[in-house]
Amino acid sequence: MTESSKSTFGWRRILWGAGALVALALVVMALLPDPVSVDLGEASRGTLRLLVEEDGVTRFRDRYVVTAPLAGTAARIPLRPGDGVKAGEEVARLTPLPSPLMDPRSRAEAEGRVASARGAVERAAADVERAAAALEAAERETGRQRALLQQTSGSTFAVDQAAAVERARRGELEAARSTERIAGFEESTARAALSRLGQGGSEALLVASPVTGVVLRVHQESEGVVQPGTPLLEVGDPTRLEVVVDLLTTDAVQVRPGAAVALQRWGGAPFTGWVRRVEPSAFTRLSSLGVEEQRVNVIIDPEGEGWAGLGDGFRVEAEILVLETGEVTRVPASAVFRSGNGWAVFRVQDGRARLVQVEVGVRTPELVEVLAGVEPGDQVVVYPGDQVADGVRVEGR
Repeated sequence: MTESSKSTFGWRRILWGAGALVALALVVMALLPDPVSVDLGEASRGTLRLLVEEDGVTRFRDRYVVTAPLAGTAARIPLRPGDGVKAGEEVARLTPLPSPLMDPRSRAEAEGRVASARGAVERAAADVERAAAALEAAERETGRQRALLQQTSGSTFAVDQAAAVERARRGELEAARSTERIAGFEESTARAALSRLGQGGSEALLVASPVTGVVLRVHQESEGVVQPGTPLLEVGDPTRLEVVVDLLTTDAVQVRPGAAVALQRWGGAPFTGWVRRVEPSAFTRLSSLGVEEQRVNVIIDPEGEGWAGLGDGFRVEAEILVLETGEVTRVPASAVFRSGNGWAVFRVQDGRARLVQVEVGVRTPELVEVLAGVEPGDQVVVYPGDQVADGVRVEGR
């Protein structure tokens, strides 16, 4: 065989070998399963906000049910819901009944109401003193935290918390003062009723409004005989509104006084508020599915002027800020799942899903804080199905 023939034969063997390898590769590729189509998410840096969302109902903080201070004939009340009244303005008129007003039993009852009203005034004054002392302490704490922040040994979070507590204490002081004013009105009304017992006669007793506001409801529209304590009408102050949100007790334990609140979907522009109080006692309520739930009322004070169109008993939706983190690594919540005793994600690397154990921190319905296991920029599989396993080839939809 000549040299040229040997060379030609060698090249043919090389070409045949290359063709065989190509054919084998094509067969192997044909036998490999197709990549699994998945939804992809990305780990990123940012803040996390944990919110509690629930419906709420508005109500007037300063509302008062005007009652009959003694037995008599109530004249027809011309006021209607929505009418404005001023503190001390006449809202009802009672004509005494001659016989019952002069007997010893009625006098004893009237004297008892005076004593009870006087006790309420003293309790309200004590509450005002306690609220004023609490506000003073909160103001000192806010000043201290701000001084520490200026000295670089404090934190803005501590300042915000102290300021929130201060706002809550100021609101409690205003409520205590309002209660004291109403208690004083009740005492004066009770004393006026007692003085009428000694005078007798048929002169009418004028019943005044305890606060400046609007009429919410008229209980006694027509003229008629009423007994002591009979509701005549209800008055409220529309400038002092609050929102009552009943939360599941498992959510309420995370809420603290002073927490920021977003109020929306009431028919107007959204506005903000803050939590004034989480009531200490829960109650049982049936859910829409007939399941008994333990719930607790959270009282929210609105801020600004955006809520001016709201009235008593209106529905709003509240978003209460429970926790806000700093800059953290976060992934979509739908990418994190249970793996053994811990948590894991499928991280996409070189076109394959790799099972990675992760350590999680704060969890929200949308995002989860990852303390270890992934880095910002890593792609993760969102809503991994049964076809996704460690090492499986994947491709994004």
